[in-house]
Amino acid sequence: MNQRFRTWWQPRRGLAIAEACVIGLVAALSAVFLKVGSGWLGTWRVHTTHLFPAWLVLPVIGLVLGFIAGWLVDRLAPEAYGSGIPQVKASLANVPVNLSWRVAGVKLLSAIIAIGSGMTLGRQGPTVQVGAGLAAGMSRWVPTSPDHRRQMIAAGAGAGLAAAFNAPIAGVLFIVEELLQDLSGLTLGTAIIASFIGGVISRLLGGGSFDLNLQLTQSSSQFSIPEIPFFVLLGILAGLLGALFNSGLIFSIKFYRRLHISLPLRVALAGFISGVVVAMLPPSFRDNTGLRESLITGGSHPTVAAIAFTAQFILTLIAFGSGAPGGLFAPSLILGSCLGHIIGVAELYITGVGSPTTYALAGMGGFFSAVSKVPITAIVIVFEMTTDFNLVLPLMIVSVAAYLVADKVVSGSLYEKLLELKGITLTKQVPMEGALTKLTAKDVMQERVETLDAEMSLEEAMQSFARSHHRGFPVVEDSKLVGIVTQSDLLKIRESTNHTFRDRNLADIFLKEIMTTVPMTVTPTHTLGNVLYLLDRYQISRLPVVNGRKLIGIITRADIIRAEADHLNCGNGTPKLQPEPSYIVYQTRSPNIGRGRLLVPVANPDTAGILLQMAAAIARDRHYEIDCVQVMLIPRHSSPSETQVRTAKSRRLLRQAEVLAKKWKIPLHTQIRVTHDVAQAILETINEQHIDLILMGWKGNTSTPGRIFGSVVDNIIRQATCEVVLVKLGKTQHKPNHSYPQTALQTQHSFNRWLVPMAGGPNSPLAIKLLPALITLGNDPQIRLTQVFNPSELKPDMSISEQAIRQLMRRRKLSSTVVAIPVQADSVAEGVINLVKTEGYDVVVLGASREGLLQQAIQGNIPEAIASGVESTVILVRGAIHK
Repeated sequence: MNQRFRTWWQPRRGLAIAEACVIGLVAALSAVFLKVGSGWLGTWRVHTTHLFPAWLVLPVIGLVLGFIAGWLVDRLAPEAYGSGIPQVKASLANVPVNLSWRVAGVKLLSAIIAIGSGMTLGRQGPTVQVGAGLAAGMSRWVPTSPDHRRQMIAAGAGAGLAAAFNAPIAGVLFIVEELLQDLSGLTLGTAIIASFIGGVISRLLGGGSFDLNLQLTQSSSQFSIPEIPFFVLLGILAGLLGALFNSGLIFSIKFYRRLHISLPLRVALAGFISGVVVAMLPPSFRDNTGLRESLITGGSHPTVAAIAFTAQFILTLIAFGSGAPGGLFAPSLILGSCLGHIIGVAELYITGVGSPTTYALAGMGGFFSAVSKVPITAIVIVFEMTTDFNLVLPLMIVSVAAYLVADKVVSGSLYEKLLELKGITLTKQVPMEGALTKLTAKDVMQERVETLDAEMSLEEAMQSFARSHHRGFPVVEDSKLVGIVTQSDLLKIRESTNHTFRDRNLADIFLKEIMTTVPMTVTPTHTLGNVLYLLDRYQISRLPVVNGRKLIGIITRADIIRAEADHLNCGNGTPKLQPEPSYIVYQTRSPNIGRGRLLVPVANPDTAGILLQMAAAIARDRHYEIDCVQVMLIPRHSSPSETQVRTAKSRRLLRQAEVLAKKWKIPLHTQIRVTHDVAQAILETINEQHIDLILMGWKGNTSTPGRIFGSVVDNIIRQATCEVVLVKLGKTQHKPNHSYPQTALQTQHSFNRWLVPMAGGPNSPLAIKLLPALITLGNDPQIRLTQVFNPSELKPDMSISEQAIRQLMRRRKLSSTVVAIPVQADSVAEGVINLVKTEGYDVVVLGASREGLLQQAIQGNIPEAIASGVESTVILVRGAIHK
């Protein structure tokens, strides 16, 4: 029954159409509620000015209601800030931006309060996000595909716009032109249905924005050919001022960020300023609807229109930059009508002909086109609201001219620029089939392949299957692929009635007798489409990848699924989340009396103490100051400079570090950074504080594919220009060390027996240079320098170790505690691990060096192999990189 239910709910055209109908209905109801709610609150605000002084009432209402609107967004749904269209656009581009019923509800309520407070913002942008949020919430009810969900979210956004403007065609065009840019049949069909229902229901319930067709019954538009130059001029001015408007919006957002105040306070400040300004303007400016009607019907003086344009321009920048939940569509239309009215009156004064109403309406489309960069949508919105065919040509002239000029002055979408301020960059989507046609087997295959030998017995093969999760193995002979054996093959042998196998012992049956001798294979150049076809055609789960007859990899269905997911979510066709710079929320400084700076990132209270001990030892030896940094991660869609974080726990850890440094008499600076990326925050600290050496903890292994040290440490060791010291702490010892004061931060480890593999190269002297400082951590340190040589070498060259001993003797009198002994092994890792296990060394110091160690330390796995293979402390040293 459950399976039948799921099958019925699978995404189908009929289900998509039904969903689109429901989405259109709900979006229309929300648009009507937003109009009625904000209208009632706005009417109450204007009415209070008749009872009390406007200079007192309007700023107070703006302040209080602005704070409430900002508080709702900040506490309940941070994704509901601003107009909401950038968030919808990001979600449709597969960026993890939350859209849900909660976001839609908070957006609806906060937009009513913000717009009702008197801020010059529109409700059309919020209706787009509300419609998209409601559609996203509904799509979670059914097991839809990501594409189906995107189509429903786009339909919800279009329905919201259609309901707000009573313009269903504009809702569809906005989806195609700005949001989804998809003309597939299902997308277009669902968008049309949702937008149509949204527009019709909203019109029936009186939820539209501008009833321009009613206003024009008394003043109809006019157009004549000689007026074309004036319409071109209007388009140019709308484009220039629209570009200035967009630049002002970006500046306003950045200005509010520099104030470093919370969202509720920013919105409250914007509401207060809006109230003060509107209180100083004529009473007609307190009612945006009345002002707009007067401008469109030509009943206003040009001076009033100029004042209205200036006031709307500035107040919109103030309100929108604060992050208040409100849109830009209505302000753009009002600004355009003011500009058009001024040009229309000027044309009437110069030529004696013309209609200011026509210019006001054309200016609405032009300014909207310049701001939103959607000229077709702008033309259709004004036309659908007026249903006046005389407007079509003027609208086209002004809107296209404004778009071309605005895009020339400030190119790119405003919504994408707003997303970039949040660290989100949208890139062009690659078609879904791109992964199957562009990626090859070589790109996706697993290069490490578990194989079985053709001469292996069936008994041994069964043991291999028992130890592994694989259901099949390639069979090789002299590194050449000769066959493949699966669990099915083994089952057939067990159940076989063939006397050849039935009467023989499993240990006497060899794989070459039962394997499939001519397995299906692919070459490295086969596309994933080819591979998937073969897997499906022959109903197999894996394919060996061969070059000639040599086995170089294996590819499975899971590999292809993973590749497609990576390609869609993290590959070339997906938007990249570019992290913003980290932000310092806490900082202490000590006197700058050192010769250099040593950085210690701390995160784990259990290991912070011993890392600080090591740092103190190095700092005392080199006369360095210590910088101690704590990094706090936040989600990518949040801004480090705006996100509130709790630092009490981090400050407590840093204060304990300050206590230690004071006892050791070492200058210590501390800071807490908020960031999207730990490695980036550390690298920024290195550059800003001119760090000479960084000392940080290291787990000793990583589960991150393609990483040797882990994603954070990998980036540090490859990009940090200073010296790098990585420490993997060994097992805890409980032997007291009286060299340093004991605190709750410190965990005791043994640092008496030191092993230093030597292989020459630039980093060996650096490891030796660090030893005199580090061995002070122990009570009776003993150092062994060793060189790993191949068994084929008759006599190892010990000159490097002898030179290191002389260097140590020049630094400290350590001749009685330092020995240099070679060790014979097939590899550096094997030799070091065996020495540690047999002779019990406490610490291994790896100076990444020469071909053997330097190349493999960065590209291979020697440090990881040693750190994983021993229980002792492992220290990896890498010298400074000079750029």
